[in-house]
Amino acid sequence: MPDLSLSLAVSRNPMTEPILAGRVRPQGVDWHVSALHPSEMFWRQLRYREFDVSEMSLSSLTIAASRGRRDWTAIPVFTTRKFFHTQILVSADSDIRTPADLGGRRVGVPEYQQTAAVWARGALEHEFGVRPQDMLWFMERPPQRSHGGPGFQPPPGVQLSYIAPDTNIGDMLTGGELDAALVYIADRNLVDRSRLTAATMSNVRLLFDDPVAEGVRYHRKTGLLPMNHVVVVRAELAERHPWLALNVYAAFLEAKRLAIEPVSQLLDPWVQLGLAPAGLPAALRGGDPLPYGLAGQRAVVEQLGRYLAEQGLLAEPVQMASLFTGSSTDL
Repeated sequence: MPDLSLSLAVSRNPMTEPILAGRVRPQGVDWHVSALHPSEMFWRQLRYREFDVSEMSLSSLTIAASRGRRDWTAIPVFTTRKFFHTQILVSADSDIRTPADLGGRRVGVPEYQQTAAVWARGALEHEFGVRPQDMLWFMERPPQRSHGGPGFQPPPGVQLSYIAPDTNIGDMLTGGELDAALVYIADRNLVDRSRLTAATMSNVRLLFDDPVAEGVRYHRKTGLLPMNHVVVVRAELAERHPWLALNVYAAFLEAKRLAIEPVSQLLDPWVQLGLAPAGLPAALRGGDPLPYGLAGQRAVVEQLGRYLAEQGLLAEPVQMASLFTGSSTDL
């Protein structure tokens, strides 16, 4: 029987590089791989359904399901994770010193419903008492490029304006028209418009003076390591080929192993010089700093679902486990 021919879209990062390089592919699958920026990839999938398998915004997937759209089934592969609230940018000339100072301020965001923004707003509200309704929102993507589509409406009580097409978040931050950016994307793609990198904007700084320390504090308190991407398969393909989901999962798991292993090997000389703990390479090889699978990550996934509901982004309640293919929920 010939291999199943599929299209795949993934972002370029260490966890997916072995797949992009052709070193890993699922058993029984011959896939044609596209490396795309996530902003563009998610928009193309949500609007045009271009790819059989792809990364997908976990919040957009959940919001679509709440509206009755079940085009994809998810596989618990979480390719990117970050403490998103620690990346908030503010004007260096402003008197914003703490998260509480964001109340009443003009805040830019590429996409109001994007997962990074949902996590950041959840942290602002529950860790620092700043609700989404307390800020004035400015969204960079127009309805035609929004992951929410032309029908996107801000939740009740949220004041949101679209940024004019001849400017963007970066220019508005440097020009004093915005006080902060909840999420900032300057990578070139078909969706986002900002081009100034945060490092080149002299009058912009991080809200948290020590974002690493804040990430450590947040993780110790909540136990959460937020994810924003998941891998999806066309629902009809997953139903027609019951073996497909687990084979794709196994391929992404192997790609992650290949990505992590060289890092642990590179540390060996530092151990020999006494500059790294002797057990560190072995710990990296035996551990899993970016775990896949739903069984161990259910609490993180369900917390995102609670934030989505709390922030008024779901049309109907969604059981987060229902987004995932049945064969993968015990992984």
